[in-house]
Amino acid sequence: MNNIVKALTLLLLLNFTSHLSADQTEDLSAILDNIKKFASDDWEGRGIGTKGINKAADFIREEFLKAGLKLPDKTLKGFQNFQMTVGSHLGKTNSLTLISPEGKEFVLSINSDFAVSSLGGSGKIDSELVFCGYGIDDKKKNLQEFENVDVKGKTVIIVRRVPQQDNPKGPFSGVHGSITRHGNLSTKISNAYQKGAIAVIFVNDIHTVKDERKSDIKLKEKIQFKHDKIEKKLKATPSKEKEQLKKLKQELIDLKKELIKVEEEIKQDQYDTLMKFGYAGRAKKNAIPVFQIKQDVCNNVLQKAIKKDIASFAKEMDKELKSQSQLLSGWKIKGIATVVTDQATVKNVIGVIEGDGTYPDETIVIGAHYDHLGFGGTGSLAPMSKDIHNGADDNASGSVALIELAKRIGKRKKKPSRRLVFIAFTAEEKGLIGSAHYVKNPIYPLNKTIAMLNMDMVGRLEKEKLTIFGTGTAPRWKPLFEKINQEDPYHFKLTLKPNGFGPSDHSSFYAKKIPVLHFFTGSHADYHRPSDDWDKINVEGIHRITGFIKNVLEDTLAQKDVPKYIEIKERAVINRGGRRPYFGSIPDFGTEAKGYAISGVAPGSPAAKGGLKGDDIIIRVGESKIGSLEDFDLVLRKFAPGDDIDVTVKRAGKEVKLKVTLTKRR
Repeated sequence: MNNIVKALTLLLLLNFTSHLSADQTEDLSAILDNIKKFASDDWEGRGIGTKGINKAADFIREEFLKAGLKLPDKTLKGFQNFQMTVGSHLGKTNSLTLISPEGKEFVLSINSDFAVSSLGGSGKIDSELVFCGYGIDDKKKNLQEFENVDVKGKTVIIVRRVPQQDNPKGPFSGVHGSITRHGNLSTKISNAYQKGAIAVIFVNDIHTVKDERKSDIKLKEKIQFKHDKIEKKLKATPSKEKEQLKKLKQELIDLKKELIKVEEEIKQDQYDTLMKFGYAGRAKKNAIPVFQIKQDVCNNVLQKAIKKDIASFAKEMDKELKSQSQLLSGWKIKGIATVVTDQATVKNVIGVIEGDGTYPDETIVIGAHYDHLGFGGTGSLAPMSKDIHNGADDNASGSVALIELAKRIGKRKKKPSRRLVFIAFTAEEKGLIGSAHYVKNPIYPLNKTIAMLNMDMVGRLEKEKLTIFGTGTAPRWKPLFEKINQEDPYHFKLTLKPNGFGPSDHSSFYAKKIPVLHFFTGSHADYHRPSDDWDKINVEGIHRITGFIKNVLEDTLAQKDVPKYIEIKERAVINRGGRRPYFGSIPDFGTEAKGYAISGVAPGSPAAKGGLKGDDIIIRVGESKIGSLEDFDLVLRKFAPGDDIDVTVKRAGKEVKLKVTLTKRR
């Protein structure tokens, strides 16, 4: 196997280096070697808390030193160490007992009758019970479910989501089925905490349970209809049509599998599900305990205490929109939640080249995150996989480009006119935590930091498409890129996005009113999956992009005036909540084409099965025109799992009509 890998590596280098100088060939070889190091199984996907991520940090520091960078005094030998919570898990002792007015105890079983939520903290409870409806507190919309009830020192029962879910124009309904802040679990917990509650117990709303079951029944009907249709077609197909018969038989087998799966779910009738520990995130420090109970458990209490159940409460609420909160007289709750937080020491890796010119106190930050997803879990798009997520593009590519850029700057005969700070950020995948920590604890003053250049996913250059976010954050960026791109060996097909806020580390700096740039070669089917490995990296692409960024850096150093900050409020990525069926396309942010351009499709997804391909531009879904990703997102919400939708794409200048069968997200 090693010989095969070596042969592939040699072929890659021969293809890349046939037209390059000896120095450039050496650079390419180093880039490839470093990509393979970062993406090796030995580095364990550079997950937070693994030994592998510490190996990566040590390597980056050594490479910074080799490049001639110094380790800042305010760091621990180049490491900016800090503690962070990397997760949480259930401790051994978790219990919940309901006590009736007559003193009868109902001991609940964990994972059967109740669950402990990761949104809460540890603690013991022994208190009265208060029913607080949907836990909404909105004076403007005339629903304050904590207003005329005392919850101080008590445990509150709160129903999930919001009233009038069937009404898209209801006062608490979001756009196109999305969840408003009133339906967020964290909002409900916060409302209860502010009013003095000592614990929260959630219970599923009837709409979610009913809709999930109804969706599966409809899906079963659709699959059965298709099954019967193909079965008839199979019987009518002549025996000489062997290929057609084979195809139809396989379709029947696939549909039968889907049918069995859905029928089993309907039979089990497990739609009143308990949230798995870890659902919706984890608690902040000193959070109150949070539980969830099954509807039948809750109904047993409500019917005896206030002569109603969740269904009758919801019906009244949908009709009247008036608070029904009240003390569940005589009922008490005892319990223990044990939520153990997992801590880890994490580190940003920092190297500096001090300025020696006109503006030595001014700083330019060049950054890339070096962490990834480890063995999967939260954030993985292969949720059942325990395989190492090597993250060759995300973001071994940016880390390697950062090292390469440090080497090139380190070779300068003359020191730069301004200070250059190279930072490999940790915990980006956990929420930009490394960069957020730096801007809160800067090594060099932020008011003298004039720009931040970020490299995140620069390893998949295809068809010369390079996207640069942040081009509107300073007036000079756009004309500068157009000028540099006319030079050899660049000539990229640039897509310039003005947004300064986006899902990477530059956002932390832009929030501090610092002009930023984010270099990006696009999404792909391997994103956040174990298949994002070194053999799919465009090494020459990284080499050229690094050169491009160096020219941007050199120009910024040469200019007397600093980049002038411009405020742009919009984020670079659309991210809506709410329920929608699964399609499986991968956006192409590197095009300005009218429609929804895709760079690829997820393997085995409805889009893949329907025949969509990378570089397709979706222009219509059914009769709805699609002008953007946002249009597509909104239109998709009108459909349900099992629906067949007509998708019209532009492919190589021609319109192609395809049929896609949507599925349920599993």
